Amino acid sequence: MPSFMLVDGMALLFRAFYATAVTGQFMINSKGLPTNAVQGFLKHMLTAVNHFSPSHVAVCWDMGSKTFRNELFPEYKANRSAAPVEMIPQFDLVKEVVEAFDIPNIGLSGFEADDCIGTIAKASQSHSHVSILTGDQDMLQLIEDRISVILLRKGFGNYEVHDRDSFFTWKGITPAQMVDLKALMGDTADNYPGVKGIGEKTALKLLIEYGTIEGILENLQNLTKTQRTKIEAAVEMLHLSRSLAAIKCDVPIACPLETSVFRYDKERVSRMAETHELKGLQRLLV
Repeated sequence: MPSFMLVDGMALLFRAFYATAVTGQFMINSKGLPTNAVQGFLKHMLTAVNHFSPSHVAVCWDMGSKTFRNELFPEYKANRSAAPVEMIPQFDLVKEVVEAFDIPNIGLSGFEADDCIGTIAKASQSHSHVSILTGDQDMLQLIEDRISVILLRKGFGNYEVHDRDSFFTWKGITPAQMVDLKALMGDTADNYPGVKGIGEKTALKLLIEYGTIEGILENLQNLTKTQRTKIEAAVEMLHLSRSLAAIKCDVPIACPLETSVFRYDKERVSRMAETHELKGLQRLLV
């Protein structure tokens, strides 16, 4: 059966950028373009491809900062600052580089890369083993029998791979309950509150006991007075937070397997690397 790796482009690109930007290593080429994020992205992606040997690869991207989630909740991600100036030219460059490998670049305005990944993963699981390469734990909600999540750890080539069993061992809940977990806890990175005063420990305990948000709401009388008060004060926000946390898996996009076979023209990639002075790339090519 084919193995299909879906790459969370933004997660890898930003991780790579900040790993070198902190010491001012922007790797500016002779045209004045910084390439640090692109070079780090390629190292993350190609190291993982060499390690896991997928037969098929596609990369998903955010397409602008506003999505349907901003319409649901205008403060969604409002706490995030604009991308650093050295990052901006690398958004187009990285897509050009991915294209040189004959890997599909996928994104849709109004949706996040997560939604594209979720949609393609669910559509592909009937005919392939899907793995999602990311640094973002939100993706764990997508785990199924044939969908696993590869979380990047510090450095290059360090991974934490999760399937249903390992996720349950780690959290004590199912991947599908991850959406309710985030709804209860909120998410400071995405800037929505969930239920104020409910942290991961309490949220997990409640979900293990009652299964879902509906189960918790039906059993409010069994909670401690403090828990009940906090949840009753935030029922509307709880439901909204769940809508924000859930990855949409019915986005109008497709990635037929035959378009994502991982096979590239080494000469074309070498020419691209030379044009943009991506010096570290040659040794990653196999």
